[in-house]
This record gives sequence, C-alpha cells and structure tokens, in this order.
Amino acid sequence: MKLHLLNRSSIVNESFRVSHNRFANFLRVWHYHPEFELVLILQSTGTRFVGDSITKFKEGELVLIGKDVPHMWLNDEVYFEENSEMQAEAIAIHFKEDFLGKDFFDIPEMKIIANFLNQASRGIKFTNIDASILNEIINLVGHNSTTRVFKLIEILFLLSKHSEYEFLSSSSFVSAFHKTENRRLDKIYEFVFENFNSPISSSDVAEIADMNKSAFSRFFKKTHRKSFTTYLNEIRVGYACKLLLENKESITTIAYMCGFNNISNFNRQFKTIHGASPSSYLKNHRSK
Repeated sequence: MKLHLLNRSSIVNESFRVSHNRFANFLRVWHYHPEFELVLILQSTGTRFVGDSITKFKEGELVLIGKDVPHMWLNDEVYFEENSEMQAEAIAIHFKEDFLGKDFFDIPEMKIIANFLNQASRGIKFTNIDASILNEIINLVGHNSTTRVFKLIEILFLLSKHSEYEFLSSSSFVSAFHKTENRRLDKIYEFVFENFNSPISSSDVAEIADMNKSAFSRFFKKTHRKSFTTYLNEIRVGYACKLLLENKESITTIAYMCGFNNISNFNRQFKTIHGASPSSYLKNHRSK
C-alpha cells in the first residue's frame, strides 16, 4: 500500500472539520494527515489499519487517530461488489492541535486534554462508551460553528477521562515513523503491508531499502527497538486475529494465509504476542 498525504484541513471560516460520510465504501487509501481524526463508525465492517496494527472494525466503534499517523478503514469485499447495496457510514472530525490557537492546550485547565491528545499518536480505540457521548458526536454535525467548538472540547474532555480503551499501533512504529525525515521506512512499510502473507526475508527488505543486510538490520532495530523478524511476525499475527474473528477459515489455513510456513511456528508466535493460543484467543473474543 502506497502511503499518501491527504488534505483534511477545515473549510474557510471554520477551525475544524466535521463530516457525516455515507458512501458505498470508505476511501481505500493508506494515508496520513497533520490533523487529529476522531471517527465513529455508524455502518459497515472491515479491516482497520493504524500504524502497524491490523484489526477488524464494526459498527459503533469510536477511534481517535493522532496527527500524521498512517491509517485506513478497508471495508469487507462485499462492499466493493458491483451490485452491492451495502453502505459505509461514519462521523469524522478532523482538527489540528492548534485549531484553537497555538497555546490553548498549554493552559492548566486543558492539561488533561493535552495529555490525552499526546496518547493518540498510537491510535486509541474506546470501548463501552456511554450512549450520551456518542450522541454528542453524532449531533455535532447539526450544530452551528460556535456551538461545535464548545461541544468538541466537552467531547475530548469526556473521552480523556474514559478509562476503557486500547492502543492500536505500537509505540516503536510511531516513533520510527516520525523520526525518519527521509521517509526511507515508507518503502519498507509499503513492501511489508503488500507482501506480509508471502515469504519475506530481511535480505528482501534490505534490497527495497537500498541497504546491505547488516546495515538494514541495525537501522531497523535502532528505529523500532525490535528486530525486523519480530515486527513482521506482529503484522502477520495482527492479520491472523482479523481472520480468526471472521470465522471463515480454520486456524491452520489462517496460519498459511498470514505467511507462516508451519502451524507450530504460528502458534508459538501468536502466544508470544497475545499470551494465548489462537484457539483460546478466539474463544475469549467470542464470549465478549
């Protein structure tokens, strides 16, 4: 997936952007932008890519994406069928960190929100959100521009105090992505996301990065604080979780679909990352 910089800036005379999107499917583009993005999925299902996280998404999910974090909501295949009547619907709020002025979030009263926005660099998925907060987000579309400002601050404050959430992307991915000014890692990420379900060696990726194998290994470990093999296994296991929850294939088939060459290695890597076997992971999530 080629990474694109998209324009999500607000329209003239508005400090931030609120949109109610309803399409046959969401934009199928791996992208980033300098705005924060708060998204409430109203309709549709699919796979959510945030940084190095690959997980399923469904209706009712609320996610906050930090500035310049690569992401994409990829709908299930049925949404792209020629005669499909499926719809993808979401409320999306885009705002820059300084949308209320350069120093607004530096004042003591805004510290809790400022800390909360800093955490969004990894992407935050909220769980068990009160319906009143979701309604405030939905109703934001209909408010006048002045009321929207007050309501958005209130929404961010309420979310900053919400204790049930999970981070999506790893901190090492975010750190590496923002530190690499020449975007050498863009080529690596693009290659890995397009080929992770096929055999990949560090030599293959080193060639993509125009480096020798040893230099690439040192470069990758320095920027990610983990080896390339560990990173690749995390991507593969993340995609395996998505396939497991879809419940369309056997665990063995999923292992090979995700690029593992044997079921034993798949089980071992899965347990290392999630602390449970694939079957236990699936059982736990079905019971929720």
